[in-house]
Amino acid sequence: MATTTITADMVKKLRDQTGAGMMDCKGALAEANGNFDEATTILRKKGLASAAKKAGRATSEGLIGSWLSPDRSTGILVEVNCESDFVARTTDFQQLVKDVLAEIERAGDAANDAWLRDPKGPVQTRVAAAIGKLGENMGVPRFARYSGRGYVGQYIHAVTGKLGVQVEIGGVTPAVRGREEFANFVKEIAMQIAGAIPPPQFLSRDQVPAELIEKEKAIYRAQMESSGKPANVIEKIVEGKLGSFYQQVVLPDQPSIRDPKTTVAQVVAAAAKSLGAPITINRFVRFKVGEAAS
Repeated sequence: MATTTITADMVKKLRDQTGAGMMDCKGALAEANGNFDEATTILRKKGLASAAKKAGRATSEGLIGSWLSPDRSTGILVEVNCESDFVARTTDFQQLVKDVLAEIERAGDAANDAWLRDPKGPVQTRVAAAIGKLGENMGVPRFARYSGRGYVGQYIHAVTGKLGVQVEIGGVTPAVRGREEFANFVKEIAMQIAGAIPPPQFLSRDQVPAELIEKEKAIYRAQMESSGKPANVIEKIVEGKLGSFYQQVVLPDQPSIRDPKTTVAQVVAAAAKSLGAPITINRFVRFKVGEAAS
């Protein structure tokens, strides 16, 4: 059987298609006797093997990627991790982030946690290829896709790209969505979620888990044990302290970062009145690189 001569042009073509190194491409083409599909398969297998070897290494760097539909009815926020900030800044890694966003958009409602983690699925296949090309462990620990329930706004930290927020606003009428005042309101809410210390965790008091509330109450009661105050007085103090707790973790209860004398709930109510629309915050998410692994 004749052996195909592997030319420099063939090696370059395979390298352009796969991103693998020159010698790896030459070796794969030689092994595949010049067949590009077989050579690509050989390289992918090697890429998957290297991905397995690197799988135990920490991925505390990376970027938050974002995508919005033109009409703002759908938005995607995704965290893509790698080992070093150096790799996070490469065009190859940034392309991976874009590719992952595109896969989530393409999957639509079928995109869920099981789909994300499927080793044969589109996201993990792209991640494995990027690991083989860039030589670092990588992962996509989480994403949020909002669609069909309102107007989606986003904020990505412009300097680092490591902090992102997605918020969905309900009750937005066609007359309101194009107004600058509304755009400023959405931006303010997104900045609130991104910048508040501590960051909000819940959209309402009802969403706070009962066990978390009881844990806080137990701490407050323990603080009052030696006060000598009657039980009914202690309970009133505990309820007062719980109000302060809600101001830390519940978004509408938080003081506005723009005007601490005003709560976020009051900011929303004022905007709804000014705009003449029943706008509400439907849901929100805040991603910071590395948090999912901590």
